[in-house]
Amino acid sequence: MADTSEKVIDDEGLLKKVEPTGVLGWIVTAIAIAFSLFHLYTSYFGILPALRHRSLHLTFVLVLLFLIFPTARGRLRPKLYFVDILLALLSVMVGIYIFVEYQNLSGRQGLPNAFDVWFGFITTLLILESARRVMGWTMPLVAVFFILYGFLGRYFPAPFTHGGLTFEEVFSGLYTTLEGIFGVALGVSSTYIVCFVIFGAFLSQSGGSEFFFNLSQSLLGTVRGGPAKVAIMSSSLFGTVSGSAVANVMVTGSLTIPMMKRVGFQPHVAGAVEAVASTGGQIMPPVMGAAAFIMAEILSIPYYKVALAAGIPALFYYLCLFIVVDLEAAKGGLSGLKRSELPSFLHVLFSEGHLLVPILLLILMLVVFFYSPMKASFYTILVILVISYLKPKTRMTPRKILFALKEGGINTVSVASACACAGIIVGMFSLSGLGHKLSFILVQISGGSLFLLLVLTAICNIILGMGMPTTAVYIILATLAAPALIKLGIPPIAAHLFVFYFGCLSHITPPVALSAFAGASIAEAPPMKTGFAAWRIGLVGFIVPFMFVYGPALVLEDTAIHVLVACCTACIGVWALAISLEGYVFRPFPWWQRLIPFASSLLLIKPGIQTDLVGLLLFSLFLVYQFRMNQRKKKCSEAVVPLNRGAMKSPSPGAKIDPKTWVG
Repeated sequence: MADTSEKVIDDEGLLKKVEPTGVLGWIVTAIAIAFSLFHLYTSYFGILPALRHRSLHLTFVLVLLFLIFPTARGRLRPKLYFVDILLALLSVMVGIYIFVEYQNLSGRQGLPNAFDVWFGFITTLLILESARRVMGWTMPLVAVFFILYGFLGRYFPAPFTHGGLTFEEVFSGLYTTLEGIFGVALGVSSTYIVCFVIFGAFLSQSGGSEFFFNLSQSLLGTVRGGPAKVAIMSSSLFGTVSGSAVANVMVTGSLTIPMMKRVGFQPHVAGAVEAVASTGGQIMPPVMGAAAFIMAEILSIPYYKVALAAGIPALFYYLCLFIVVDLEAAKGGLSGLKRSELPSFLHVLFSEGHLLVPILLLILMLVVFFYSPMKASFYTILVILVISYLKPKTRMTPRKILFALKEGGINTVSVASACACAGIIVGMFSLSGLGHKLSFILVQISGGSLFLLLVLTAICNIILGMGMPTTAVYIILATLAAPALIKLGIPPIAAHLFVFYFGCLSHITPPVALSAFAGASIAEAPPMKTGFAAWRIGLVGFIVPFMFVYGPALVLEDTAIHVLVACCTACIGVWALAISLEGYVFRPFPWWQRLIPFASSLLLIKPGIQTDLVGLLLFSLFLVYQFRMNQRKKKCSEAVVPLNRGAMKSPSPGAKIDPKTWVG
C-alpha cells in the first residue's frame, strides 16, 4: 500500500489525518473534488430526494474518511492497510443500496426485509468506526450506550423504562427512515455545512485569511497591547468562515501568538487570548459554526434569524475580551508595534480589499434578500472566482480552484461523521420513546427551577464537549435539554443558543480545553496554565448565555426600545465584568475590591429597571473612588520627585540634615 504524507491536525484537533500519495493519493483527490462538485451542482440546481441525497453524501464522507484516517497510528508515516480499503468499499455498497432501492424502501416503510436490516447494521458499524477515528472513543461509546438502551429498555429503572426493541426495529429504523442516521443532522451536513466549508476553502485559497490578518494589523497593531487586539479581530473574522475553534487557533495563532510574546505578553496569556478569540469565531455571524445551520433546521426558521439573534451576544463576548486584553496590557505597561513594522491600512485595502466583497455579499444575501444558505454560498463562490482576478496576488488559478475543491471535500469529513453518529443517538431517542418524556424528567430533576436546569445543562455541555466536537454536542443537548428549557418558558431561540454557546465554551474549559491546548503548543507554554488563563479571560462567555435567557431582548425577542435599553445596560455590565476579572481600571486594586464591579456587572446584566439602577450607582461610585485614589497617588508622586531632586544637592555648611529627605 502507498505511504502517506505528513500528519496534520484535523478539524477539531483531536486526532491526526494523513492523505495518501502516489496513485491512491490521486484517487483521494479525485473523490474529494467530485464530492465538492456534486454539492455545488445540487446547491444551484436543487437536491435529490432526501434519502438519496443524504446517502450519497454519507458515501463520499465514509470513503474519504477511511482513506485519510488510516488504521495505523503512532508512526511518522503510517501506511494504509487492507482493512481501510475494505471499509471504503463497504461504504460504497451501503450508499449504492439506498440509491438503487429508494423506491422500494419508500413502499415498504415499517416492513423491512433482511437486506434493509443487515445493511443498516453494517452502516451503523461503519459510522461508529469513522467517528472513533476522527473524534476518539467518547461519541461512539455514547451511541453504543443508546443502542443498548434500545435493546434493554425493560431493564432500566423508571421513568426510563420502555418495552425494548428488536434487532430489526433498531437497524431498519436507523437506516431506512429520516429519523436516524439520515435525519436532520446529516441533512444539514449534506446541504448547508458542506457548501460553507467549500466557500471557506475558496476564500482561503484566494488569500482571505491573510487579508483578515493584514487588515487587523493595520488597524490595531500600534495601539496598547496591539498584537492581542489583532488576534481578537483576525480570529473573529476568520472564525466566521472556518467554524472550527482549533483550526482557527492554528491558522491565526501561528502569526499572532509570537507577536504577542514579542511585545511582552506572557506565553500562557498569549496562547489563552488566541484560544478565547478563536472559540468566539464559532458564535460570530454570519456563518458561525456548523451547529447554527442545524439549529435553524430544528427550529424551522430561516438561517438569517439565527444569525441575527446570535449577533448581539457575540458582540458582547468580543467586547469583554477586547477590554480584558486592553486592561491586561495597561497593567503590564505593554505597548503596540511600531507603525514601520505594520502594513498601511490603505495599502491593504487597495491591494486586498476586494476580498471583503464575498463576505459582504453573503451577509446581504442571507439577511436582506433572504436567499437560502445553499444558493448564497454558491453565488459567493462564483464571486470569489471573478474578483480574485482583480489582483495577481489573489488570482484563483486552475490549480488553486482544484485545491480548494479538494480541501472543501476533505474538510467536510470530520463534521459530517459527527453528524452521522449524532443521528444514531437522536434516532435511538425517537425509536425508544425517550425523547418524548425526557423534557418532563429534566424538569422534575431540577424541581421546576430554571436556574438549576440551566446550570445542569451547562455542565452537561461542558462535559460532553471535552470529547466531542461542538456540532455533536449541540445535536445531543438540543434533543435532551432544549425542550425542557422551552417548557419552563424560555423562547426557543434563546434555549437553543444557550445549548450552542456552552458547547463552544468547552473548548476553553479545563481540564480538556482543546483550543487552549492548541494555543499553548504554539506559545510553548504549559497547557493547563494556558487552559486556566483562557477560562479566566473568557469568563464572560459563561455569563452571556444567562444574559439572553433572562433577558430575551438580547436575542431580539422583544420590542426595539427594550432591545436598545438591554444592550446599553449589558454593555456597561460587560465593562464592569472585565474590570473585575483584571483587577485594574486606573490602577491596580486589591482582590476584595473586585467584588464591587463583579456585583455591579451581575446587576446590570440581569434585566429590570431596579437592578439596572442599583448596578449603575454601585459601578459609578466604584469608578469615582478609583479615579480619586489614582489622582491622589499621582499628586503624592509629583510631590516626592522635586523633593528628592532638591535633596540630591549637598547641604550648605551649618545646615541641619534631615535623613528622611536627603540622599547623599
